[in-house]
Amino acid sequence: MADTRLRRVAVLVLEGAKPMDVGIPAQVFTRRPSMPYEVRVCGPAPGLVRGGDGLSYHVAHGLDALEWADIVFVPGYRTPDREDPPPAVVAALVAAHHRGADLAAISTGAFALAATGLLDGLRATTHWHYTRVFAARHPRITVDENVLFVDEGRLLTSAGAASGLDLCLHIIRRDLGIAPANHAARRLVAAPYRSGGQAQYVPRQIPEQLGERFAATREWAMHHLDDPLTLDALARHAAVSPRTFSRRFVEDSGYTPMEWVLRARIDVARELLERSERSVEQIAADVGLGSGANLRRHFHRVLRTTPSEYRRTFSRGE
Repeated sequence: MADTRLRRVAVLVLEGAKPMDVGIPAQVFTRRPSMPYEVRVCGPAPGLVRGGDGLSYHVAHGLDALEWADIVFVPGYRTPDREDPPPAVVAALVAAHHRGADLAAISTGAFALAATGLLDGLRATTHWHYTRVFAARHPRITVDENVLFVDEGRLLTSAGAASGLDLCLHIIRRDLGIAPANHAARRLVAAPYRSGGQAQYVPRQIPEQLGERFAATREWAMHHLDDPLTLDALARHAAVSPRTFSRRFVEDSGYTPMEWVLRARIDVARELLERSERSVEQIAADVGLGSGANLRRHFHRVLRTTPSEYRRTFSRGE
């Protein structure tokens, strides 16, 4: 760092705060000789803040800590899709940012940053379970659901709780360099840098079905993934024109028919990687993707990792 002053970190605990999301930045940036940071855990007001998962937090500081901080973390909290944080919290976040503080959200803490309007026109992410709700509520924000974190300079967002650690290590790399970040990762027994994105942790890539329309065709397609499925073939099975099938399918699922087929093939490939010892080439043929190279290409596009890395992470033999 250019000067020796401690970099001041405020962790803002909102009602329903998730324990891991609060604990990660509080622990990572705890003051020690190798870490020139000072942490204050705060809330909308000093005193008791009711958290999530059966825990509450007694914080020593109120929103005045945001006036003190160089970087403000907003941990994730329960039910972010129901209402925005209190106006005083939103105003304090805006004021801190205008004063020069960085704002960093972990998981659903992104909803609090979005409520400020500061993310409008920028990229952001949040926990995969909430990305669609987030995008619907904040259409001016470009939601990237495939990454572990997004750095937009002085506004940073991360996916689920564990990716909050990825974000903290990224901030240390940005502030201090690679060596201190690697040292912090070793202390935390964490990977200095994780490959891939949060998409690989989503249980299914094909969306939950929203109705019975085309249900029989979807079921048929799932049993014929190794066939050369085309839009015409799917529409023919559904007994409608390709144009009508495509339009209505998008209304149901949010994906085009062929994107849905690809993601269904990726889902089956994931299951085979987890539960079988079949080679990547064999699995590619099983799911209708032809070659191992084709499977690897689409796997990386959808999940931001490779089949081999995925198998190492999720195989039952691990």
